[in-house]
Amino acid sequence: MDLLERYSDVAGREVVDHLRQLSAELRGMKVVHVNSTREGGGVAELLAKMVPMMNALGIHATWEVIEGTSAFFECTKGFHNAIQGNTVVLPEESYQEYLRINSMNAEKLEDKLRDADFVFIHDPQPAALLKNIVDRKGKWIWRCHIDCSRPYRPVWKFLRRIVSDYDASIFSTAEFVQPLPHPQYIIAPSIDPLSEKNMELSWGEVEGVRKRFDLHPDMPIILQVSRYDRFKDPVGVIAAYRIAREIVPMQLVLAGGGASDDPEGEVVLQEVKKAAAGDPNIRVLVLPPDAHRTINALQRAADIVLQKSIKEGFGLTVTEAMWKSKPVIGGDTGGIRLQVIDHYTGFRVQSPEGAALRIRYLLFNHGKRVEMGRQAKRFVRENFLLTRHLREYLALMIAVFHGFEDRIDLTRN
Repeated sequence: MDLLERYSDVAGREVVDHLRQLSAELRGMKVVHVNSTREGGGVAELLAKMVPMMNALGIHATWEVIEGTSAFFECTKGFHNAIQGNTVVLPEESYQEYLRINSMNAEKLEDKLRDADFVFIHDPQPAALLKNIVDRKGKWIWRCHIDCSRPYRPVWKFLRRIVSDYDASIFSTAEFVQPLPHPQYIIAPSIDPLSEKNMELSWGEVEGVRKRFDLHPDMPIILQVSRYDRFKDPVGVIAAYRIAREIVPMQLVLAGGGASDDPEGEVVLQEVKKAAAGDPNIRVLVLPPDAHRTINALQRAADIVLQKSIKEGFGLTVTEAMWKSKPVIGGDTGGIRLQVIDHYTGFRVQSPEGAALRIRYLLFNHGKRVEMGRQAKRFVRENFLLTRHLREYLALMIAVFHGFEDRIDLTRN
């Protein structure tokens, strides 16, 4: 079956027809997406699905990944933390290494980037490629997946000088937008409902994963899936669990891994293991990047899913859990606010104590838990599927291609 046709049953025939109509003017154009890792993290997952969908619509889309040194990724991790509001003082040599690695990658990718009709650069890591590609044919768009609502100004000032030269930029929510001298778009991320991480699974497979990790069949499962990153607050999740378990028995699963462009992951993992030490009802799982069906099964086995982030660009793990009809208790921050509608699809919290209160409430109110889960799945279907995401990318490309004309006729072809 045609790739696009597979989405008709989930998103609707009219949605797929609309994608075909929007893409008609873009067929044959060359589109290049660039990021810093092929696996691990939400950006890689999105590109793995977005690029094939573009190709299915007749757009010649490719996905390139830059290479870098450990010093480069230490620097860009500093950028990430600073954009999300931490005070990060980077030495001058870090900035120079950042520029050097971007120059090196620009030389390697020069022909592809110069000839492309559209180039989408994802996050700060490859942002300086633009400075190194002269005589560019197409339009360049910077896509920021990070919560930059209150960036640390010295670092943002450096990055702003780089991204100001782009033709447009994309942010996940309106609150992340920063003053830039070009058009800015709001496009929320999405999930692929047909991927291994989100497809329907048999109950036997779900039970098999529960048994593999020795989870008690008669005890509620509280789950957080995320990279081991301080902004995801896994230690705060353990604190919330310890408060909640005083009232009702439960087991906690922290499931995550790392990304090749995140050098802090191992340090945070050791902090989590130390916080969990000695508790037989806490599972700290380190999963490989391709453990999609395992994550799917864990989310389906869970009674409640947490994403207690302190900062969050969007939080695809929230979307994934809601798609599986799970109420989510999430940090009151960033893109989680777009998804977790308080008292409707879950609860937003600001502390371990608040998370513990909501855990206890949902465990004692089974009917409310089921109702919230049902509402959560409907909310994702209406707002956060890949087809909607692709539609908004196509609309942006048409707008940029036409120079932001007041009226664009899509029927003339």
